[in-house]
Amino acid sequence: MKKVFYALMVLLLVVSGFVFSNCDMKNETTKKPSPKPLSASEMKAKMKKWEATPDGIAFKKWKTSPQGKKVLSSAAKLKNHTSAFTDMEAVVTSLSLPPGSRLGFGVMIRINGDDYIVNFDTQKSQLEQLHSLKVNDKIIIRSHSVSYAPKYSYPIVSGDYVERNTKVIFKRVPRKDGC
Repeated sequence: MKKVFYALMVLLLVVSGFVFSNCDMKNETTKKPSPKPLSASEMKAKMKKWEATPDGIAFKKWKTSPQGKKVLSSAAKLKNHTSAFTDMEAVVTSLSLPPGSRLGFGVMIRINGDDYIVNFDTQKSQLEQLHSLKVNDKIIIRSHSVSYAPKYSYPIVSGDYVERNTKVIFKRVPRKDGC
């Protein structure tokens, strides 16, 4: 009886060893090499191809529409601040984002008469400080980027640093994977 039991245990160990080694082999073979960067001419060709699609045509129409021109001019006003990562004085105008937005956590602000969406890439530990913001709070904000999309009537500022009453209430934590 003991010999049968030991034989079954050895067989079980051998089979499980094969199963686990097979899983490791599959994971190693599924890694794909990163694609090589495209040259400038390849990027232009790809962009031309996208502009001919329905999405590209709709985006071009939006850029020339009054709403699109307003959003683009507001985004352009922040270009010097975002490229130099300098302070921008802002006033919180709303603690919620426009209906239907899928940007995660964010607030609406006004800088020099123009309204912007501020999107925060937060961790749970940072949310409490951001929830302390109130409408009409004056804040200092720094950002590395401003984006826009036809879906939104406002430029989207990625919040990297927020200060209120000389106290830092948010500072973006860099991701561990380097992006």
